[in-house]
Amino acid sequence: MPDVTTLTLNNGVTLPALGLGVFQTPPDETRDAVTAALTAGYRHIDTAAAYGNERQVGEAVTASDLDRSEVFIETKIWISDYGYDQTLHSFEKSARKLGVDQIDLLILHQALPSEFDKTLSAYKALEKLLADGKVRAIGVSNFMVDHLTRLLDVATVVPAVNQIEVHPYFQQREIQDFGNKHGILTQAWSPIGGITFYRDSQHTSTLEDPVITDIAAAQGATPAQVMLRWHLQQGRSVIPKSTKPHRIAENIDVFNFELTTQQMSAIDGLDTEQRGGPEPEAITLENFGRPIPED
Repeated sequence: MPDVTTLTLNNGVTLPALGLGVFQTPPDETRDAVTAALTAGYRHIDTAAAYGNERQVGEAVTASDLDRSEVFIETKIWISDYGYDQTLHSFEKSARKLGVDQIDLLILHQALPSEFDKTLSAYKALEKLLADGKVRAIGVSNFMVDHLTRLLDVATVVPAVNQIEVHPYFQQREIQDFGNKHGILTQAWSPIGGITFYRDSQHTSTLEDPVITDIAAAQGATPAQVMLRWHLQQGRSVIPKSTKPHRIAENIDVFNFELTTQQMSAIDGLDTEQRGGPEPEAITLENFGRPIPED
């Protein structure tokens, strides 16, 4: 059975392949969710300045019996803080809320196509933070191939990660292939397709897809576990989200079975190429900008 428990980034830093995401988790629930995750064995937590729950993530990590070095903390710079100096300051805000001196992985939350110069300046700031040892790795999120191409034309550090929407119904193979070619790890948000059923969508739930439920029955696993295992066997980082302790524990219990080649191919065949999240070109400061509080 392949070892899919950890992944190595392009700068040699390792991270747990499966982590807990806290997107849309209310601050008052985040602390309990992270505590449940750490108790269940998670050692990778993914948050963001725009989520408004960095402080609670940090409080849960600090309150645990784990040494800081044992928990891989990832967060994101929001578009409102793009620009060189603004991004350096955004790091300080996030580090203060998380209660840490060093962030393990810091990424840009979105490309800002209408003002891409600000995106490039923000990435330059990430490179500075990396050089100064304030972060261990840097990357991006929701970048399409054209965004990555423009970034790589000027970057001195290749992003370690591109966090994008990937699940059986939306696989973004072109972006994944581009990342593989350039040593950029694909990290899947909404890895079990949750975005297709908590937002308006023409999709039914991936959890009820007959291909996935049949594989789950054959494997003695849940549909969510099957989808997470599919990601891991294809080399992706995954950050499923939940606030329910039993679901949190279920989602990390995916290292004791292996999908067959035929099962992997069957899930590959479910791609509809229909995005669940916002269109990348729709990301503008006018539509999505909002101030990130200092504290």
